[in-house]
Amino acid sequence: MKPKNLRKKIRRLEKRLQEGPKKLAKLKQKLQTAEAGKAAKSRKKTAARTRKALMVDKPAKPVGKSAATKKAKKKLNLSPERRAQLAAAMKARWAAKRAAEANAKATSSDNQHSPPGPTPQPPQSRPDGV
Repeated sequence: MKPKNLRKKIRRLEKRLQEGPKKLAKLKQKLQTAEAGKAAKSRKKTAARTRKALMVDKPAKPVGKSAATKKAKKKLNLSPERRAQLAAAMKARWAAKRAAEANAKATSSDNQHSPPGPTPQPPQSRPDGV
């Protein structure tokens, strides 16, 4: 091999060796940041799971793909009057639902062994409109 070619090869090899440690340091830095991000993400997930588990009225749901792809809820731009109106309507609906459940429980427990009685007839409309 000619000395000129040997010098070229040596120069290229030296250059590659100088770049090698820089590349290695850069890759190690990327790996470290990726691991730190992954650890932070897992800490967030466990914290969210414990918050959900602490809620007594709602059981904790397993975190899966659906939770990750779920869109964030949009805040409704309601006026205070409309918000109060909706709140009143929902409270009335919930009260009616509770009353219906209580009524169903009371009738089922009271009339366990008795035959069904006559049902009241709805008021009939008269042809003259009164």
